[in-house]
Amino acid sequence: MAQGTVRYTHHPFLVAALARDALLGRKRSFREDAAAFVRHLNPPLRILGKENIPQQAPCIVMANHYFRPGFQAWWIALGIAACIPLEMYWVMTGELTFPGKWYAWFGSALSRFILARIARTYSFTTMPPMPPRPKDVAARARAVREVVECVRERRPILGITPEGGDQPGGRLTMPASGSGRFALLISNPHIPIVPVGVYESEEDFCLRFGEAFCLSVAADLPSDEKDTLAAQMMMRKIAALLPENLRGEFA
Repeated sequence: MAQGTVRYTHHPFLVAALARDALLGRKRSFREDAAAFVRHLNPPLRILGKENIPQQAPCIVMANHYFRPGFQAWWIALGIAACIPLEMYWVMTGELTFPGKWYAWFGSALSRFILARIARTYSFTTMPPMPPRPKDVAARARAVREVVECVRERRPILGITPEGGDQPGGRLTMPASGSGRFALLISNPHIPIVPVGVYESEEDFCLRFGEAFCLSVAADLPSDEKDTLAAQMMMRKIAALLPENLRGEFA
């Protein structure tokens, strides 16, 4: 089976139930829905590093934002959530953008409507899309505060993809400025981070869980340097779990 020929089947009854509950404002279990979606993968999801799958909260699960044309990013969250025995709290995009498309304005507006309701259904937090836009500064700050508050009060298993968007060729890249500071803030540095490499092999959709680590940098460094060092550290941990051709600048 060539890369990209995994069957990512969306069960119509489950999609309809999710759409109904999202419109009606009803809560759902993301873990249960993820497991239901993943059961229909053909061939089945391939999980490596099972001994590193987190079994208790709090922790942060940090994955690459794997991309290729035709692969929908929500399978990253679905695959990971189906492996973990507890409910997860995800930071998800609040808007899809369609650069250069005639339907960009309408598509973005519709995506904001849909994604906001999905986030409410699963009690997730939406973050403005990447790369950062000047008009999103206030909304991004509000989202960061919401995530920090949730981590402190609920102490969940938090799922994030630092790159925050599709990357050319699916290769790992340095996340936007501020990503390292954000990770330092939410990991504080006593909450462990579990890196996950997400990719497709010649035959399978694969998740490789790595050993947990604690993110820390010297306290006396300038803020920008802390940001860069933290981002490099966490992306190298993810890169080590990916095939060499997907490691990008961290090869």
